[in-house]
Amino acid sequence: MSNLSSFDALVLGVYKDGSFSETASKKIPEKIQQTIKQKLQCARVNGKLGEVRVLYGIGSEEGLPPQIAVIGLGTKSENKGDSLEKARVAAAVGVYTLRDQGAKNIAVDVMTSEHGASEGATLGLFKPDQLKSAQNQTPSVKISPFGSLSSSDLSWETGLIYANAQNFARTLGNSPANHMTPTIFTENVKSVLKELPKVEVIVRDRDWVEEKKMGSFLSVARGSDEPLKFLEIHYRGGKEGDKPLALVGKGITFDSGGISLKSPTGMSEMKIDMGGGAAVTAALYGIAKLELPINVVVIVPLCENLPSGHATKPGDVVIAMNGKSIEVDNTDAEGRLILADALYYTSSTFKPHSLIDLATLTSAIGIALGTGKYAGIFTNSDKLWEQLAEAGKITNDPLWRMPLDDFYLKAMTKSDVADYINSSGRYGSACKAAIFLKEFVYGLSDEGTVGRDITGTEDNFRVEGNIIDKDADELNKIRYAHIDMACIMNASENSYYNVKGATGRPARSIIEFARKLSKETLLECFAPKWQYQLQFSSVTSITTSDINTGTTQEVLAVLIIITLFTNLNWL
Repeated sequence: MSNLSSFDALVLGVYKDGSFSETASKKIPEKIQQTIKQKLQCARVNGKLGEVRVLYGIGSEEGLPPQIAVIGLGTKSENKGDSLEKARVAAAVGVYTLRDQGAKNIAVDVMTSEHGASEGATLGLFKPDQLKSAQNQTPSVKISPFGSLSSSDLSWETGLIYANAQNFARTLGNSPANHMTPTIFTENVKSVLKELPKVEVIVRDRDWVEEKKMGSFLSVARGSDEPLKFLEIHYRGGKEGDKPLALVGKGITFDSGGISLKSPTGMSEMKIDMGGGAAVTAALYGIAKLELPINVVVIVPLCENLPSGHATKPGDVVIAMNGKSIEVDNTDAEGRLILADALYYTSSTFKPHSLIDLATLTSAIGIALGTGKYAGIFTNSDKLWEQLAEAGKITNDPLWRMPLDDFYLKAMTKSDVADYINSSGRYGSACKAAIFLKEFVYGLSDEGTVGRDITGTEDNFRVEGNIIDKDADELNKIRYAHIDMACIMNASENSYYNVKGATGRPARSIIEFARKLSKETLLECFAPKWQYQLQFSSVTSITTSDINTGTTQEVLAVLIIITLFTNLNWL
């Protein structure tokens, strides 16, 4: 117990059946455990998840801190997602309860998950009060783990990285628009990322954007006197030449609606309209801190959307970077205009294996899904959906799949004067916005729900089955997902580790997705679980000379070797 003597408070977890967490059961003397249980019974505490009681002066003779916050963990569960979430909730409630009672150095029981406990504690302590005078700011609190669990690829340290990344996005999103212009945004990002290895931050200006003929992006920026910025960040953790994961974030640092002016009610929240840009930037921070062995490129087009004598007018026609014309029916549908050029630039320049954009794009997604729980995801890839959905479950930052269907394209191509129109009625508007964005992704993979059998023989080598999406050459195309996060950008109240204000979501989900992606084989990365069945019989040699793959022989050979070694338990 001597290791607790330097702390002024302790967070402990207790289950509904009255038993303590694994760490507490091992490290807290039995006599003190019984005393705590008696106190909880007298207070009628039943261990409900998040229920808290603070006890004072118990076990001081054994070296325990003077304050102990006992937090309910609910019922026991072996589910990994449940274990993470119980630890997040309990740690968050414990630390901010003790902080509000003056504690400054808190030991946190790792309870059901080291990662979850540090994640929840760090997220729960966040306060968006950096612009308050010093005497009115919330005092800082130091947290440290109490105990440890069996080895895991998720640890106390990884939890800190995930949470600090989301808090970075929260800080960007909570900053008022006059304190978070496009220029200030890029300066903040450079300051945070400058010490990280393998990271390069490039900030482009208007001249570069004009040179690239990004007329769609320029049409939104022209209403404001604040200079636009085009942020490009590279993390080179993988091998040189490996295709990157690309993340594109909407970066409207304030959205008044432009000439199509929004209602004053709630307009102040439009400082968070760069939430997508904040989330992808924060995700790269987390990926770099984890030193994942992958390459990542992040793109954030940054500007304000304001009315002025220079602003784009409803009915104007603009030319995007890919040469397509867009009729601007509604200047408040500006996010898709800046993303159109960003998506085309990213996909055509870097040719990523996967491209994900995050944007606070439509109010319609909130009408469809409600607010505060799910973000909507639109994707052409079943496997990409599986991977992102799993990441959302692990982080409790879930996604809900929406249709990315060409049915909605008709409404977005009905203009009499241009190739596209940027707005087309209320019904299905989130789906229409998604299909509009898809039109600006270069080298897009077709939907991979129907596989093609590939059969080849050479001596006694045989392979049969569905490989990679629609065809093997899908390796050379882009998996695309659009995440409409407008319904989760802002929290109206505090709830456990979710703090009122800009949420910073779904930064942790993207980090978890990237972490899992970095561990998967090439085949596992791209093919849906149900879609590939490779069979080997009497294998003594491998050749691809007679296999009509539709892609390079080298790629197929790699896939075959990976699967062979896996099936024979050589990996």
